[in-house]
Amino acid sequence: MSERPPRSEGTTHFGFREVPEGDKTRLVGEVFHSVASRYDLMNDLMSFGIHRMWKRFAVDQLDLHRGQAVLDLAGGTGDLTARIRKRVGPSGRVCLSDINSSMLEQGRARLADAGIAGVEIVQANAEDLPFADGEFDAVIIGFGLRNVTHKDAALRSMYRVLKPGGRAVVLEFSHPVVPGLGKLYDSYSFNILPLMGKVVARDEESYRYLAESIRRHPDQETLKDMMTEAGFDRAHYFNLSGGIVAVHKGYHL
Repeated sequence: MSERPPRSEGTTHFGFREVPEGDKTRLVGEVFHSVASRYDLMNDLMSFGIHRMWKRFAVDQLDLHRGQAVLDLAGGTGDLTARIRKRVGPSGRVCLSDINSSMLEQGRARLADAGIAGVEIVQANAEDLPFADGEFDAVIIGFGLRNVTHKDAALRSMYRVLKPGGRAVVLEFSHPVVPGLGKLYDSYSFNILPLMGKVVARDEESYRYLAESIRRHPDQETLKDMMTEAGFDRAHYFNLSGGIVAVHKGYHL
């Protein structure tokens, strides 16, 4: 691949705020250090448990087989990793990667509690993955891409570490496509979620940011185009729950 010119320092969004690009990683890190211990509980409460079905569908899209190598990127507390480990079996390779040490600590503990062994755990930035070209048969990023400063760089990095024939899946909150659902979803996101964060996680502001970050994330067609620009072939997506969540998929052919 040709060397890319260095980026000039500009601004980017942190929720609805504009901040210097160099500050976003730190600010997002502070959010996830804060919410790590209650992250899984809040996921169950916020989605009424439906996130488990979204994640099952996303892992299904990886088309995994025994013995394959899989990277769970921005994998946090490891719930996708646990599903993947069962699919690839003891002969497979599973790597749980996240930029946030607190989330990885939760992931390591939860995997151990579930008796899931043999998982590599790597702290890494999605924009510059510390893996060789073509190391993995599949890469998945679940509810993490919207927090990345340079999403285009992360998508290129995902493409680079895939083997020829490999596939990438992006599971992320998206833009509702059912008429009227958007207004209901906005009301829930900006009123109920911060309140739940305040009561359950004792952190209203972090959950306000998470709600805002969803609104700033590219819509389905834009993200599909971004995957194509990053090199992925046959990029496409599935809308789940009326477009509240979308699963994007692309191939390294």
